[in-house]
Amino acid sequence: MIRPATPADIPAIHTLIRELAEYERALEEAKATEKQLHEALFGSRPAAYAHVATDDSTGTVIGYAIWFLNFSTWRGVHGIYLEDLYVRPTARGGGHGKALLTELARICVERGYQRLEWSVLNWNTPAIDFYQVLGARPQDEWTVYRLTDEALAKASGTS
Repeated sequence: MIRPATPADIPAIHTLIRELAEYERALEEAKATEKQLHEALFGSRPAAYAHVATDDSTGTVIGYAIWFLNFSTWRGVHGIYLEDLYVRPTARGGGHGKALLTELARICVERGYQRLEWSVLNWNTPAIDFYQVLGARPQDEWTVYRLTDEALAKASGTS
């Protein structure tokens, strides 16, 4: 079952985020707290949205998608940027990842958004294969750049 996340899901989502970070070999970078997630998803000015996948028999949260709106100047409309998509390894193959992506695609179509985008690590071939089966195509003419930590402070002129 796929449904919008609720505040009660925050502990499970937080745990899954840490599992994803460990899988992506970057656990030390996963610094978000449950309080921060609650504020980002359910505060007075939500910055992101979340859907969860639950086990049909137990109702336990076994996967999640966190996303936010982006904007295309070329298309002139919003799109969805999928920040995280994760399903516990023990629950993979049950259609939960596909169902999460299907729900986000449905939201795009329903709201007139024209893009659903995300990034994937180059070495994550199981995810790449899964996305390509769904019809997603890599945008390999683009390279993602990121400023964090000291580089971000330096770029801001505050360090």
